[in-house]
Amino acid sequence: MVEKMVPAVFIDRDGTLIEHVPYLDDLKRIKLIPKAALALKKMKELGYLLVVVTNQSGVARGYFEEDFVQKSHRFIQRELEKEGASIDAFYYCPHHPEATIGRYRRQCRCRKPFPDMVLNAVEDFSIDLKRSWIIGDNEPDFLLAENTGCPFILVRTGYGAEFEQERRCSSVKVVNGLYEAACYIERVHGIE
Repeated sequence: MVEKMVPAVFIDRDGTLIEHVPYLDDLKRIKLIPKAALALKKMKELGYLLVVVTNQSGVARGYFEEDFVQKSHRFIQRELEKEGASIDAFYYCPHHPEATIGRYRRQCRCRKPFPDMVLNAVEDFSIDLKRSWIIGDNEPDFLLAENTGCPFILVRTGYGAEFEQERRCSSVKVVNGLYEAACYIERVHGIE
């Protein structure tokens, strides 16, 4: 029996799903982007798997442990569940080539814009990349989309507005936030 492949939306965490806090190290500072839960519910109703992909170099720099990253993901999931939404999987990269903690100092293939977080999710969940999307707020997200062949939606939250001005994103779909990205996917999904 052939397993059916499903489309996914790969979502950046900081500045896209939750408000950007540099090197987030306290659960009390986690705040969902406005309408994030509504956005996720809309994409889920369209049949998309929802996967967070996030660089967490704060681990490599010694600002917090991997355990905190996992706790923050459980916290985000609980906050979303209060509003009837959820994430299917969280993937993160704790590495950085200039890490202060030796075991995390490396040029890996999981750190965005490299594709391994996405490719691992593809393997874990039988994801169809040709029907998938990437939503993010900065250049590594944009380049991740290029490296995986997925269409990219830039949100103006987080670093998005700044990146939009620097990059002059004429070839990229730009929206105000995650909810508007979900609405755009819904419109495009309807004509596929």
